[in-house]
Amino acid sequence: MKPLRAIALLVVSIVIVLITSTLTPALTTPSIQVAPIGSVARMWHGRVPVAKAEEYTTYITEAGLNKIRKIDGNLGLQMFRRTEKDVAEFYVISYWKSRDAIRNFAGNDIEKASFLPRDREYLINPELQVKHFDVIVEK
Repeated sequence: MKPLRAIALLVVSIVIVLITSTLTPALTTPSIQVAPIGSVARMWHGRVPVAKAEEYTTYITEAGLNKIRKIDGNLGLQMFRRTEKDVAEFYVISYWKSRDAIRNFAGNDIEKASFLPRDREYLINPELQVKHFDVIVEK
């Protein structure tokens, strides 16, 4: 019995080492990829009644963000939300290879906000302009 127990312990030890070595990079490697210097960040801001915040989060993700992510020249995006009293504020920052890549998505007037079909059901006083920033530092 002792040789079988020793073999079983050895097998279990090997499995643990294999699992640990496979998981360690995932646990120690940052998941955030930084937009490279020279790329462009596009920032949109919107406000929604708190009562509609969860529904809008789902809507904007499915109808907008998932599609933006697939556009040629898009490097990724982030969405932020904060709640204050009865209003939820959303910020979406999408990262692009260039302003030309943004034009392919937004049209020639890249400062003009792009709205989803149902945004008027959610947004409070929609902002008509977005802002663009050049990425100048990455860490």
